[in-house]
Formats: sequence, C-alpha cells, structure tokens
Amino acid sequence: MKRSASKGEANDGVKGIIDWELRPGGMLVQKRQPLESSSSPMIKIKVSHGSYHHEVTVPAQSTFGHLKGVLTSETGLEPKEQRLLFRGKEKEDEECLHMVGVKDMSKVILLEDPASKERKLEEMQKSEDILKAFEAISSVRTEVVKLYKKVLALETAVIGGTKVEDKEFAILAELLMVQLLKLDSIAADGEAKVQRRVEVRRVQSYVDTIDNLKARNCAAFSNGGNINAVPVIWEAFESGVGSLKSKAPFPTSTVITQNWEHFE
Repeated sequence: MKRSASKGEANDGVKGIIDWELRPGGMLVQKRQPLESSSSPMIKIKVSHGSYHHEVTVPAQSTFGHLKGVLTSETGLEPKEQRLLFRGKEKEDEECLHMVGVKDMSKVILLEDPASKERKLEEMQKSEDILKAFEAISSVRTEVVKLYKKVLALETAVIGGTKVEDKEFAILAELLMVQLLKLDSIAADGEAKVQRRVEVRRVQSYVDTIDNLKARNCAAFSNGGNINAVPVIWEAFESGVGSLKSKAPFPTSTVITQNWEHFE
C-alpha cells in the first residue's frame, strides 16, 4: 500500500508522531503496527464481568476484537458471545484500544450477548430434561426386571403342569401395564427417546408372554383337569362345512333274528 509522509497528532489527547497510510479507495487512516512490535507497549486492562473481575495484558495498539480473544480463555465466552463497553459505549471489534482512550489500568465492562445467554439457558434446560428422562427410564427398567422374574416363575409353573389361577396372570399383566403408562408419560428426546422405545417394546413382549401362558394354562385344564386333551379332528364334506368325526356307540344297521311261521 502507498504510505503518505503526513504526520499529525493523536486524537486521544496524547501528543506524538504517528504514521498514516492510504487505504484502497482513497481513505487515509492511521497505520496499524503489528501487535508483536516492540513499538506497541503492553498495557494492563481491568475487565468487569458481572461479579467477576479479570486483569488482562494486551498490546496498547490492539483492537477490541483481539481483547475479546484474550478474554475467551479467561471467561469461557467466545468472541461472538461478548459485548465490550468502554466509557458507557459498546465498542466494535475493529476499533483500536488506544484510539478510544484505553490506557494502562483502564476499566472495560464485559457483557454476555443476550441471545447467546438465552441459547445457553435453553441448552442447559434441555440437558436437564434429558437427564431426568434417563433417570425415569432407568427407574422403570428396574421395576420391569423384577416383574420379569415373576413372568419366568409363571412360565415354569405352566410348563411343569401346575395349574395357575387366572388372577395371577391378570395381576402381573396389570403391574406391567402400570410401568407401560409410566414410560408413556416420560418426555424424552434423542437417545432418551430411543431408550424409552426399547423399554416399551420389552414390556409389551412380557405382556404378550403372559397372555400366551394364560391361554396355555386354560387349555391344559379345560377338560376336567386332563392335561393331555384329545385334539378335535374335523371331517370335511363336499359343501365345505366340517363336522366332528366320531365313532357311533351302536351298530348302524338292524339284524333280523326272528323266524317266521307260515299259515295256510
């Protein structure tokens, strides 16, 4: 860039010789010195951030954007989340500290951008909701595991030929349905939603198992306590309608045994 030989006096009340440079478009501005240049002394700035106070050291001719970058390591706020105020006015990233009167031990106020703060609060709330959902699902899972042990006990009894009262099946199924309702009331997103779906399917499979065991138990003892009930065999007719096939207890024809006497 072309540099003019013009020299002048700084606007912040500090007298001295400064260099100017001509920017593209014909704008004459003060030449910026590299931040690492020895000609730019280091200054300490007091930064107030709510109830916290920080002291950072930066080159005197650095910008507010550079100051935000330094404050990121101190506050955890990204530059785009920061708003810096000096003498009651918010400063833009490209403004130089020394050009607006920031000196050694000057005080700058740091505010968090409202939109960023609101977004963080929403993320925190979402994280808390997800954690609560996981805890609720875990609690239901613990109860379902206990109930599944009872399902296994019923299955063992039915397979072993032990008659089980119908109310035992009804009570256990009802307890599982209670857990299913609990799962349905849990508001979940993301991975928590996936885990909830897994538990719902698990509970539903246990309920189906109970229904099958109940049907098997009823079938086994429906014929006067005879477990090995005789299966029904159907005989089909040309009309397509079936009827029970069974043996007749009496002969289907009559045998004539009488001797007849002939008269004249």
